[in-house]
Amino acid sequence: MKRIFTILLAAVIVIIGVLMCRGTVVQESADSHGETADYHSIDTLPMLISQVRKCSKLYTAEYRVHKIVTHDDVLRLKGSLLQRQFNIKLPLGDRKIAIPIDAKLKTYIDFSQFSERNIERHGDRITIILPDPQVTMTSSKIDQKHVKQYVALARANFSDAEMSAYEQQGRNAIIESIPSLGIFETAQANAAKVLVPMFTAMGYEEHQVTVAFRKHYDVADIQNLIRSEE
Repeated sequence: MKRIFTILLAAVIVIIGVLMCRGTVVQESADSHGETADYHSIDTLPMLISQVRKCSKLYTAEYRVHKIVTHDDVLRLKGSLLQRQFNIKLPLGDRKIAIPIDAKLKTYIDFSQFSERNIERHGDRITIILPDPQVTMTSSKIDQKHVKQYVALARANFSDAEMSAYEQQGRNAIIESIPSLGIFETAQANAAKVLVPMFTAMGYEEHQVTVAFRKHYDVADIQNLIRSEE
């Protein structure tokens, strides 16, 4: 009887030992899995950045803009007579001109310097802060065939220097109109179409990814973002 009791006790000890071993193995496996998941979560960031950098210059929008610059130049005689001021429009002294200007604008985002500073993570959500967009005026020219002008007999024709100055006025007017064109909103939307699939391929859900610029750009900002490729 004593021998049977000893055998049973030994069997129980062995079983308890096996169960404890299994528990330890499972726990270690779980810990190891957790560390691997954390590692992959961290390790995917450099991979994402590398993929985004491969985009280099991402052209996101193109606009063709038509602008008409008008100028009304009138000769006037100004002075004083008998202590009275006068300002008289001279006959045959009018000059008027309407200059159509065509310009092509392109917007691109340069991802060559994209880094961890462009990525913000909040829990399971990620925000991609796009580099500042660049706007290039690839061309601008006067539509010479449709220039309309009236020059009175007493006036000289518009000079090349005057025409060049009016063209520059037209270019400036086009630049000032950029915020109203929605060009940056289009750039943001088109950049999202390229970037979001990259991040969803890494395990993020589409609703977890936000693509945005760092700020709203006003006319003063746009002046610094304009590049010319003419």
